[in-house]
Amino acid sequence: MRSLIKQKISESKSQEIDLAPLLDVVFILLIFFIVTTVFVKETGVEVDKPNAVSSQQLQKSVFLIAITDTGQVMYAGTNIGVAGVRATLMQASRTQTRPLIIQADKSVPTELLVKVIDQAKLAGLSNISLATQAQ
Repeated sequence: MRSLIKQKISESKSQEIDLAPLLDVVFILLIFFIVTTVFVKETGVEVDKPNAVSSQQLQKSVFLIAITDTGQVMYAGTNIGVAGVRATLMQASRTQTRPLIIQADKSVPTELLVKVIDQAKLAGLSNISLATQAQ
């Protein structure tokens, strides 16, 4: 009788669930999602974009140029000015061809926007779009 009680007590203690394999799977999935995540590069400045009904989601692999309300032309957080657009885009597009998205503030003069587009075309880019805010 005594051995039967000891056997039941030892059986109840050994019926624990091992969580180590579950944690391994969770960490592997976490690492997988971290590695495969694609981040959209931003221009580094906040721009008040004009509204448009036909706005589309921003692509993940693009060149981004921002034109602030003060007329600064920004690329990757650096003020390159209108004169630096051509050289910067020529250097960046040597490795891969991607579309150019210009995020211009809605108060930017059209003349400045046209100058930036001209410099981008002289750099060899043909797929140029303007970023807008969805209404």
